[in-house]
Amino acid sequence: MADRKAVKIVSDQPDFLQFNNLACETAGGNREPPEFIASAFTEYGKWMDGWETRRKRIPGHDWCIIQLGVPGIIHGLDVDTSFFTGNYSPSASVQAACLDEAPALTLEGDRTGMAASDSQFEAVAKLHSESWEELVPVTELKPGYSDTCHNYFPINYPSRVTHLRLNMYPDGGIARLKVYGVGQKDWSALPTQDQLDLVALVNGGVCLGYSDAHFGHPRNMIGLGRSANMGDGWETARRLDRPKNLQVDGKGILQVPGYEWAVLRLGHPGVISQIEIDTNHFKGNFPDSCKIEACHLTPEEEGKYVSGRWSSDPGNKWRVLLQPQKLQAHHRHFYSCDSLALSGPVSHVRLVIAPDGGVSRLRLWGRPTSTRHSSKL
Repeated sequence: MADRKAVKIVSDQPDFLQFNNLACETAGGNREPPEFIASAFTEYGKWMDGWETRRKRIPGHDWCIIQLGVPGIIHGLDVDTSFFTGNYSPSASVQAACLDEAPALTLEGDRTGMAASDSQFEAVAKLHSESWEELVPVTELKPGYSDTCHNYFPINYPSRVTHLRLNMYPDGGIARLKVYGVGQKDWSALPTQDQLDLVALVNGGVCLGYSDAHFGHPRNMIGLGRSANMGDGWETARRLDRPKNLQVDGKGILQVPGYEWAVLRLGHPGVISQIEIDTNHFKGNFPDSCKIEACHLTPEEEGKYVSGRWSSDPGNKWRVLLQPQKLQAHHRHFYSCDSLALSGPVSHVRLVIAPDGGVSRLRLWGRPTSTRHSSKL
């Protein structure tokens, strides 16, 4: 079958957009793009889809504390000012901390049009957030027009982060804050006999490459829970090399020349014993079939393949984990260890679908191995 080369991120977009949004809606944030409704007003003024503060008339600047839905290593930020054109925040900065034992902060109801309550200020003061590590220094933002709204910041901070402090100077509006990175789990506290989803977002799984993501990014497949809709999954465009008249083999699998693929790194190398492929919500656009390949890569090997956008496999690393399987619409498919072709530890998987279509979730249940750098399959 004909492969499709990896899709390149648009040249003016940074590579870190490939990573998970650690503050996405399924992890407690907002995954939908901002919208503008011209006729929408509230008793406090124009309704805006984002965080907008009052025009400040007292000393200081505005800020908020954000708890990440998935703690992890941050590789980049997008401070999105969409639709805030005459009222965007002129400048912003971002600070970070790891507060696994942080006191609970409550919103105490709807305080739209007001500042935080005295008790909230008292609780936040105990965090000493003004002294947190600086990820982004005070930087001018661009207005929320379509060609300037995304303010991208690559981050080089090696420590795990649980909370952010977003500062705006002095006031204004920000539509979205997206936090791109990789979840980080404390594997040392987990008994090696435990079975868990090794590729899950919360366990450190991450998408490292794909052939097509026209309707939905493959990173969605490792999100929390079952998908909310088709937009919460991986969906490709229809391949234009599909035969005019489709034929099937003896197993009912379509015989087509092309396929699509996505490469994911497990949160920890491990032995996979069960696979779930969920086509939830994909009723007329699910893939006809799929297979899964796997390998064990060192960080150096991974870096080589990522930089080459997975366009070659000089070491013939990939091995079949799951043979081609016919898929069904809007269905959870489970494959036990009896169906799997590999019994040794793996660190990366490649999901291949034919000819195209959508998958809402991929779960790889297994046992983490004690080492992160084993080449045995």
